[in-house]
Amino acid sequence: MTQAALRAQDRSASDLANRVLSGDRASLARAITLIESRRSDHRAQAADLLQRLLPHTGAAFRIGVTGVPGVGKSTTIDTLGSNLTAAGHRVAVLAVDPSSSRTGGSILGDKTRMARLATDRNAFIRPSPSSGTLGGVAARTRETMLVCEAAGYDVVLVETVGIGQSETVVADMTDFFLVLMLPGAGDELQGIKKGVLEIADMIAVNKSDGANRTRAEAAAAEYLAALHILQPSSSVWKPPVVLVSGLANEGLDDLWSRIEDHRRKTTKAGEFDARRRAQQVKWMWSMLEERLLSRLRADPAVRKRLPALENAVAEGELAPTLAVEEIAALLHV
Repeated sequence: MTQAALRAQDRSASDLANRVLSGDRASLARAITLIESRRSDHRAQAADLLQRLLPHTGAAFRIGVTGVPGVGKSTTIDTLGSNLTAAGHRVAVLAVDPSSSRTGGSILGDKTRMARLATDRNAFIRPSPSSGTLGGVAARTRETMLVCEAAGYDVVLVETVGIGQSETVVADMTDFFLVLMLPGAGDELQGIKKGVLEIADMIAVNKSDGANRTRAEAAAAEYLAALHILQPSSSVWKPPVVLVSGLANEGLDDLWSRIEDHRRKTTKAGEFDARRRAQQVKWMWSMLEERLLSRLRADPAVRKRLPALENAVAEGELAPTLAVEEIAALLHV
């Protein structure tokens, strides 16, 4: 890249950063699009942008929201987010849609499921495809959270796709991990992944209004019993089980009060900052692994040899371990 091109890129990143910091919504959307791009020149610009915005991040409360499809995540987030904006908060929602394993496409329909927040000037909704990323989060969710924080959003809600145990990845980028459940535990309780329960900071039984109340109370008792068996990850916080209804806006004030209580207690104990520091290191390793994998796929020698190796492994003519050794040798690692 020429010196003139570098200067132009620097001016572009500086200008975009300033507009993001001013709270311009169109610039925020553009910045996220830049971050999500896979083009090499865009990656360089995105890295520059993030470095400029980094000093203005870290003040928001990052909350992951997960649950099986149909549990009411979008409805609950729409109602909770509206409650928060009415109380003076600025709320960003990063809604991750599942991508098709065949086409790579996704519906990206979360804005239609969050009708109130979609028109709220104090809220910003960004639907992004998971693109096959494990953990039910998009590949650039961490970076997107930082940009939203720099734009002045003090609550960031990450709605994950609800795909099971690999959802634990979201706990490595948020301050609080909320798991939504349906009334009527029974078989559902048996199907809960232990890894998800171990990192849950709260379980909320949704759709607990009306005729569902009795079933919801019974389910809550079973979930609470299951949590008592597990060793809490915090020395100052025991995950509670609450009853809520996102549709009827019941129990959400209590839910938010408990989330704030979690932050106060973990901050006083030093756990809040320690968790974020650990997340930063995990983020570094995650990006390093991604960069190495990209280098592997782009290497000319590997690309030339890989089809033959894959075919030999598939036909049982070559052990996978030997194929890996040959690929590693081509990369000199």
